[in-house]
Amino acid sequence: MTSTVPSSAPAPSSASSTSPAAQPGAAPSADRTFLPAPKITIIGAGGFVFPFRLIGDILSFPALREATLCLMDINPDKLGPVARAARELVDHHGFPTTIEETTDRRAALEGADIVIVTFQVGGVESYRHDVEIPRKYGIDQTVGDTVGPGGVFRFLRSVPAYEAIAADALEVCPQATFINYANPMAMATAFLNSKGLRTVGLCHSVQGTTRMLARTLEVPYEEISYRCAGINHQAWILEFMHGQEDLYPRLREVMAARHQRGRAAAELAGDDGDHSEAAETASTYEGGNEQVRTAIMEAFGYFQTESSHHASEYLPYFRKNPELTEEFIPERWDYYEICAAHDDQGDIDGQLTKLKAELAPSLEYGAQIINSIVTGTPSVIHGNVPNHGALIENLPADTCVEVPCLVDARGVQPTAIGQLPPQLAAVNRTNVNVQNLAVRAALDGDVEHVHHAVALDPLTAAQVTLDQARAMTEELLAAHEELLPEPLRRGAGEHGVR
Repeated sequence: MTSTVPSSAPAPSSASSTSPAAQPGAAPSADRTFLPAPKITIIGAGGFVFPFRLIGDILSFPALREATLCLMDINPDKLGPVARAARELVDHHGFPTTIEETTDRRAALEGADIVIVTFQVGGVESYRHDVEIPRKYGIDQTVGDTVGPGGVFRFLRSVPAYEAIAADALEVCPQATFINYANPMAMATAFLNSKGLRTVGLCHSVQGTTRMLARTLEVPYEEISYRCAGINHQAWILEFMHGQEDLYPRLREVMAARHQRGRAAAELAGDDGDHSEAAETASTYEGGNEQVRTAIMEAFGYFQTESSHHASEYLPYFRKNPELTEEFIPERWDYYEICAAHDDQGDIDGQLTKLKAELAPSLEYGAQIINSIVTGTPSVIHGNVPNHGALIENLPADTCVEVPCLVDARGVQPTAIGQLPPQLAAVNRTNVNVQNLAVRAALDGDVEHVHHAVALDPLTAAQVTLDQARAMTEELLAAHEELLPEPLRRGAGEHGVR
């Protein structure tokens, strides 16, 4: 498989010609050098499974085994098991890696070369408000972490943490490359960049979707090439090739035959629980239940990169009422229920056993980026970056876009796509409106922009009146008040239903 850098992409030198100071998210300056043993800091290292798998990814690259891995979390009870497992993994393989653990954010950032952000502020209890309050108004979010009421408030309650990280980082590691894994990806990454941190946001939906499509068409993945761009969770597979063969005609035919609206749940493959994006068979999570993404492709011409469950939240067409939702998604997949059911740490011991037996990287881009920066070995990833210089010409300049990026010793260098097909840019803009207004609310401390962001969400607009949207947003402001930025706390409750 190759992810093709588009022909319109600038050469590496021109892709990074703007100085980092003038353009957050640009590549490091040419004289930027890393220590042979870089300091890699993970903020939120006590999280569920994922941070420890990232540690395994990092240690899979020989050039990174002399690094210092600084694991930081505000909860020492969650941090401890991850740090112990990391040390055990390092000792098992006999690596010279230094593992540090701390609850002190500033100490973790001091002198860091790479900072990985992976946390959710408020945990499952705050997440409950994100989904249960909107459901009172008929807005049923199956995930609620990207746009919509859930995405907006997941972002806003994280803003104070992002502000604190940025304030420390600009003093103690101003040249660090930030890798953001926190959702809502576009809002969080845009905000971090706006604060002067050189940040790329990472997701695995491009890797997962292209693998699923290759599997669906029974084409070896290593023989596939593709172009993909748009925004996070709504990027578009612009080209999907097997050698010189355009696979789109066959893809449209196969998906239309396999994923028909109203298909009974009993006909679908069960969810095997493997959401690592490396599954070998279709499931109700991805590949087996694709009526939504197939309908989107039929309407707009191209396949998008996030599962039908997620995708159904981002547009107004699929979740108008329970009956319609069941036609498109006959077997419900509810991420809040999944999160509420699992324990805080996940199966770290199981992951440790696997990584002791075979230390190989996952499909995540994070460790690959670090390896390319440290060694200079070029790689191509799909990253979320500011749309500076009009990487995608028909999306706004303040958008966080997802595009192919070259990575080498000069850092993450996004490539120019040109214009998306106009209908795809139009679909993206319906979500960009929400994202940009939420970021503006955080930057300006303007609670009215919170109302604007929620009211303009496509699913929200399909379900409620403006008065209802305002009342719902007020409920969410009140529920999350203690975690919100101070200006938005003062605004909560002051702008009721009119």
